[in-house]
Amino acid sequence: MRIEHSEDRRDFLQSASAATLAALSATAPRVTRGFAETPAPKATADAVILLWMAGGMAHTETFDPKRYTPYEKGMRSETVLSTFPAIDTAVDNIKISEGLEHIASVMNRATLIRTQVSGDLGKILHSRHQYHWHTGYEPPLTVAAPHLGAWIARALGPRNDAIPPFIDIGQPYAGNGEAEELKAFQTAGFLGSEYGPFRIAEPSQAMTTVRPPPGMSVERFRRRYRAYRKLVAESPLTRAANDFQRESLLRSLDHAYRLLDSPAASAFDLSLEPPESYSAYNTGRFGQGCLLARRLLESGARFIEVSSEYVPFKWWDTHDNGHTRLRKLKGIIDRPIAQLVRDLESRGLLNRTLIVLASEFSRDMLLEGKPEKKVPDQVQQPAVIAEPKFYGMHRHFTGAGSVLMFGGGVRSGFLYGKTADERPCTSIENPVSVTDLHATIFRALGIPPTYHLETEKRPFYVTKDGKGRPIDAVFSAS
Repeated sequence: MRIEHSEDRRDFLQSASAATLAALSATAPRVTRGFAETPAPKATADAVILLWMAGGMAHTETFDPKRYTPYEKGMRSETVLSTFPAIDTAVDNIKISEGLEHIASVMNRATLIRTQVSGDLGKILHSRHQYHWHTGYEPPLTVAAPHLGAWIARALGPRNDAIPPFIDIGQPYAGNGEAEELKAFQTAGFLGSEYGPFRIAEPSQAMTTVRPPPGMSVERFRRRYRAYRKLVAESPLTRAANDFQRESLLRSLDHAYRLLDSPAASAFDLSLEPPESYSAYNTGRFGQGCLLARRLLESGARFIEVSSEYVPFKWWDTHDNGHTRLRKLKGIIDRPIAQLVRDLESRGLLNRTLIVLASEFSRDMLLEGKPEKKVPDQVQQPAVIAEPKFYGMHRHFTGAGSVLMFGGGVRSGFLYGKTADERPCTSIENPVSVTDLHATIFRALGIPPTYHLETEKRPFYVTKDGKGRPIDAVFSAS
């Protein structure tokens, strides 16, 4: 458990707000141990790194290029399918989009799924689709659904007792108009605080999360820790909570405190990385996040999410200037992702680490939603393009999306699913739901889709209603 800003950390342990404790008293009831109704599959991975392209990554501009139409003033919007040409990769039958040359060079280690189909959640909202993707459940719910990483932490436990099993990198809340919506799914839900994410908003400042604030002695910090722990344990507000949730919060505090004195804390310090290695990753916050993820994985983290950061109308949320913005975004993600794959492979870690690159949905210039489930347009696109800001994929498209996987037992150089070559470029062979995609990730870790816990006297499954079906075809026969 951590607090975002140093000024907050200085006051937090000594003067926790009544609102925090009241929230604890309102948390979900006790949960039981895990159950499964189907046999556990043989695990092919021990850990997961999720590379989250927050905001809607257009598949036809990244990993599923279509007919390329270069910009020309006066061109008709209906003629544009991809604004980047396709490039060759290390696999003969797989092409991806220009600007991803480094990733193209490691595609022979990858499985590429081209047919993720996002849920029909009414009017398309990033927060709802991100909640659905990360938890597997459609909001709103009467139970706080756990994040995918929290389920994995709960089912498998830590790989190293000193390292938080679930770490979230690169998504600040400060100044974000949808911060509360993001917080709704970046949580362990009813599982308890100990399985929630250890958050690192700025990877370059990760070391500050595992040491006392500047100017505070270790002994003073320990006094504040003991004071806050006593407050949590003895406050009438927390005594009103059930024992499970209170003890879970106390354990999360103990875990964070133990990290302060552990040699494993050095994994958070990017200044210890050799300059040449640091430079290979340093394309900004996301690239530094990939480097930090590699260091934390080496030290024993179980699940790490590295976000490109969701901010409305920024980054992958390309409602204008789509082509120009994607050229920049590709420059941010391309080299670090390929370097992460190569580094894990050279260290003998790739075969037991599942890297997943995904986004909540895709984009199209003309269609909002999917052909059979259109929703109101949120962006106007002129029939004739008179200026570059309209050249690119601006509308939310849920009929197809690309998911890239490396390592963790998935096949090398494998392509799964097919989308139409002409608009609408929707999934036409082997569509993959979020439910089945989650089942596939869980299968790699040896967790059956029917694994569940009981809350409010009913089962709550890792995949929606326990009905997820893993995509067995993406796994190596061996």
